[in-house]
Amino acid sequence: MRNLLFKQVFEFPGSTPIASPGQAPGGNLMKLLSIRLGSFLGKTALAAAALGFFLAAGAPAAKANDWDDCNRRVAYSDWRYHEAVERFGPYSRDARYWAHERHEAYERQAHLRHEYRERHRDRDDRY
Repeated sequence: MRNLLFKQVFEFPGSTPIASPGQAPGGNLMKLLSIRLGSFLGKTALAAAALGFFLAAGAPAAKANDWDDCNRRVAYSDWRYHEAVERFGPYSRDARYWAHERHEAYERQAHLRHEYRERHRDRDDRY
């Protein structure tokens, strides 16, 4: 086993900043420290932003507006269907598309109504 000197292991050539002519001896050291501090603060801010994003993304979606959204979809698809029939006729491609969308919106509304009744059936049976 070989004995290594402290200077050979922990001090590398060029690791200590050398002042250029016309500068104070600590000028480069202060610049180096400010760059490292800025880099540390930037990385910390980036990590905090990423953590906030992941915490917000993991929150469950709110279910309170399902019924309102469903009614809005039904009304919108019904309006678009009637507009397409007025403009292009009842057998046009646009009218067929919006008739299909309207049918799906009504199916979704019936599904939500069924879920609500199943969920609250026990409560309604008590009275």
